[in-house]
Amino acid sequence: MAIVLGSMAVLLFISACAGGKKQLGEAITERDSLPVMDTREVTTLISDSGITRYRIKTKEWKVFDRKSPPYWAFERGIYLEKFDTLFQMEASIQADTAYYYNKEELWKLLGHVDIHNLKGERFNTELLYWNQRTQKVYSDRFIRIEQPDRIITGWGFESNQQMTVYTIFKTEGIFYVDAAQQPDSLQKDSLAQP
Repeated sequence: MAIVLGSMAVLLFISACAGGKKQLGEAITERDSLPVMDTREVTTLISDSGITRYRIKTKEWKVFDRKSPPYWAFERGIYLEKFDTLFQMEASIQADTAYYYNKEELWKLLGHVDIHNLKGERFNTELLYWNQRTQKVYSDRFIRIEQPDRIITGWGFESNQQMTVYTIFKTEGIFYVDAAQQPDSLQKDSLAQP
């Protein structure tokens, strides 16, 4: 009799548990919302035609291969170095956020974008595009270029990818002049009068 009562108690317990709703999370139906790769604390070299061209350092690298268009996301910052064929650093780029659209070969850099070129110039902007296919770098935002002897600012610019030949639109600037080497403008003006 004890066995029968025990069996009935177990059956009642099982049936009581089976009747409740199960709490499940919703299924992910859109595969494109998930990265195919999510890597942390990355330092990697990227080559082109067997020659090392870039070094990338980032805290997080996600690859979304099913998005339209597919892209790589560096949403926790990126540091990139570009090398020439002799592995000499041509430029360095640092940004708060970056996206690389691999089919278009286009980089979009956002936030505090800081670039150093081979000539020792420093570029600062908040938005920068780098099209590797056309080998052009450009922006329509405020740009600040610090050169050894002057600071140039403007709205929008276009450059080659080495950041050595560039055009700045709507320019302004601060130029340093050594007063000791310049003729006295008052003296020059007074000599010109009869």
